[in-house]
Amino acid sequence: MAPSTQNYMEDSTPAKSQPPAKKQSMFVIACILLTELCERMTFYSISANLVLFCTNKLAFTSPDATTVQYVFTGSCYLIPVIGGWIADTISGKFNAIYGSGLLYVVGTFLLVCAAIDYRDWLGRDDEGKYYNLNLDARTGYYMTGLFFVAVGTGGIKANVGPYGALQAEEIGPQAVQTFFQWFYFFINVGSFIAYSAVAYVQQNIDFAYGFLIPMISMILSIVILMAGRSKYKDIPPGGSVLSTAGKVIVESCKRKGETNAESFLDNAKKSYGGSFADGTVEGIKALGRVLPVFVTIVMYWAIYSQMSSTFFLQSVRMDVRIGSLVTPAAALNLFNIAIILILIPFMDRLVYPCLAKWGKHPTLLQRMGFGMILTALSVVYAGVLEIFRKQNLSTTGGFIQDIGDSSYNSSTLSMFLQVPQFALIGASEVFTSATGLEFAYSQAPQIMQGLIMGLFLLTSGLGNYVSMAIVQIVQAATVSKPWFPDEINNGYTEYLYFLLGGLMLLNFLAFLVIAKSYKYRDVEEIAETGETLKHSPEVEPGKPPTYDNQAFYHCQDGFVNDKSESTRF
Repeated sequence: MAPSTQNYMEDSTPAKSQPPAKKQSMFVIACILLTELCERMTFYSISANLVLFCTNKLAFTSPDATTVQYVFTGSCYLIPVIGGWIADTISGKFNAIYGSGLLYVVGTFLLVCAAIDYRDWLGRDDEGKYYNLNLDARTGYYMTGLFFVAVGTGGIKANVGPYGALQAEEIGPQAVQTFFQWFYFFINVGSFIAYSAVAYVQQNIDFAYGFLIPMISMILSIVILMAGRSKYKDIPPGGSVLSTAGKVIVESCKRKGETNAESFLDNAKKSYGGSFADGTVEGIKALGRVLPVFVTIVMYWAIYSQMSSTFFLQSVRMDVRIGSLVTPAAALNLFNIAIILILIPFMDRLVYPCLAKWGKHPTLLQRMGFGMILTALSVVYAGVLEIFRKQNLSTTGGFIQDIGDSSYNSSTLSMFLQVPQFALIGASEVFTSATGLEFAYSQAPQIMQGLIMGLFLLTSGLGNYVSMAIVQIVQAATVSKPWFPDEINNGYTEYLYFLLGGLMLLNFLAFLVIAKSYKYRDVEEIAETGETLKHSPEVEPGKPPTYDNQAFYHCQDGFVNDKSESTRF
């Protein structure tokens, strides 16, 4: 990959052969983006009303339903570490995506089985009673289906982003950043459909149809992926990265003190008398640099997970009506999505280019840190709104509203007062999540892209588990005056929101410290790993490339024009 400049976009390939190559690259990129759209539509269709299905159809309590939500979402983002490792070392990215998709379809089929009313199919017994699945059987089908969905989405998520970026490299260096921006755009087109049309079908018509739609969407995702099968650029799997990393660390420990290497891991380099290629060791060092950054992102995802859990429980206890229309409570996620769909092209096509003309180039970590601040503001707003919601409930007495098969004592305040908290998290995604994908890809050597992308996605899974742990601790510590009881009207959920905001503030301070000392990958390191700078002139190791815009090396590749600025947040 290379800095984004006009000179770098030129290629030695004859002009006549460029359009077909570019056209083919655009086709396979479109296949991957549409595959991701369908997969994300499937995932969000399943997670959008997970709490509602568990409470209404499986008789779970609100805390238990939120726990299922956290565990399911967390698992979906823990598994990518395994999926990335399998792709890098055994199967390759395409086979990992395809195989995971097939497991995904099995999971969606089981969810349909859990939601179907079998009475018309199975008829009556000798006593005239309808045959149907009992609650335990439905729960078994549902939980097994969620397991397969988690495995499927985990295998896809670790690989589909890097796989698409690999195709984009054929067009030019700027195309990689643009790909990740539009990749996130397509994710949110899929979630928009899920949180609007599919969520409406699930809440107001039938969950069986509401789960059938995502099953069809997942099948379509596989069909689209296969459409570009013969045209994808692929990288064959290599050896076990984790095993190699372990061996490098062991040898570095054994040879400690034998060399004058500046870095501990350099002891294992062949240039210092070790057994491993310099490029291999530099790849392991890149992994070590990104891990502290990833740790600070976990708290971001802990707050993000509130949209499908505590924010949802707050929504159903507010007025969900627009006139006579009963709006799906999950539809508030549309405002999260809308701000993303607006901000991504706005930032990519207007703000970032304008900032570049003015000599301002926000680094990846600067953008990610700004998103963290927005999430803290989101939960603070939610806490203030919760105070007013309960005051309104106390003053007016509220009203009983039916959502699905359950009734809730709800405030007369409209649930659309929650729009700012959803929109703030949506804006934060453009900066922290979308940029985080780009950060994970750009800071990873080719042989470790699947693993590092999986580790980035792991932060989301850990965030859900951290959120679950916080809720469990809060419940245990506030028994006499519960913050988060089964009926949140009788609790103090606002304190939970303020706690999350405070934890994010502390997390952000830690992120600042890590970001200020972070050193981006530079040209010398990329040369040592044996990677190539596509569409760029030859680069002499140890020296930066020369091109017209000396003031700026494109932030996607972590380049800056002065090594001293590589530690700037």
